[in-house]
Amino acid sequence: EKGGKWEVALALFVDMRTARVKSNTIAYNAAISACEKGGQWAKAIALLIDMSASHVEPDAITYGAAFSACEKGGKWEVALALFVDMRTARVKSNTIAYNAAISACEKGGQWAKAIALLIDMSASHVEPDAITYGAAFSACEKGGKWE
Repeated sequence: EKGGKWEVALALFVDMRTARVKSNTIAYNAAISACEKGGQWAKAIALLIDMSASHVEPDAITYGAAFSACEKGGKWEVALALFVDMRTARVKSNTIAYNAAISACEKGGQWAKAIALLIDMSASHVEPDAITYGAAFSACEKGGKWE
């Protein structure tokens, strides 16, 4: 799953499907995570779309990996659109998914959106952690809103 092994992970995923082994959330999560670690945000999103088409339910881990892939690709807009999709699909979020979405906003210089997610996190009864606050602080710093 690490760095340059994303191609191997995707090849295994394709082999699994070719062998008519039914894909599940865990298999998709591993493939999306491999793409995220390899900096392949578009492939991660393609897998998320394929997941839906294959009637496999994504979870917070799925979305968190997709958000992280978007963060690494500098695609904060895509991460936020996916966050809305996650909500629409009524997938219960977790701290890790929020952290990834907030980090994507931070990397994109979107301090207001990062803070909005932090507020939404509290309203959704999801506990922030040190990573959450660190990403939010960094977003504010990058936006010149550290006061």
